[in-house]
Amino acid sequence: MRIRSGHRSSGSKRGRESGEAVFTGSESLKPPTTRGYDTNLAAEFYVLSCLHRIGVTANLTLGNKKGVDIVVARKAGDAVTVEVKGLAKRYDWPANNLITDHPDRHFVVLVSFEGRIEDPAMPPPRVWIIPFPMIEQFKKIFPGGRIDVSRSAVARGAAQYENAWHLIEGNGSAKAG
Repeated sequence: MRIRSGHRSSGSKRGRESGEAVFTGSESLKPPTTRGYDTNLAAEFYVLSCLHRIGVTANLTLGNKKGVDIVVARKAGDAVTVEVKGLAKRYDWPANNLITDHPDRHFVVLVSFEGRIEDPAMPPPRVWIIPFPMIEQFKKIFPGGRIDVSRSAVARGAAQYENAWHLIEGNGSAKAG
């Protein structure tokens, strides 16, 4: 669909019949509903921002390497990876693709915008920073093979990981802190 700027009366045959959207300037510019990809990007950039705010050298990966969204360089020869899982609402996080070759140097960061991602006040999301070896206890496996990180399990047993940014700053290991 092509969008044109300009004035056309609502009776204009050209705009209605051609499927061409005509923008007259009086329409509301309401943002589109947030989609999953947008939510995950918002979550990744939120995590990246938080890491920089605490003084960590962190970079968003530009490729589609499975399981690595952010690389954190602590000091020469000491780096860890971060996988971000973001949700707009209060649901379980899909986890079928939670993998890593280096579990002791990998973190899963769970981000929940708590159903307020479209709130103009932009309240901060809830965030849990979980060392990869510890994520297993929060997984839920369904018949048919789907795997999620259970929000209720995280809410019950992951208080020590909520906003635990210090774990990523740590001493070279993603083992339980």
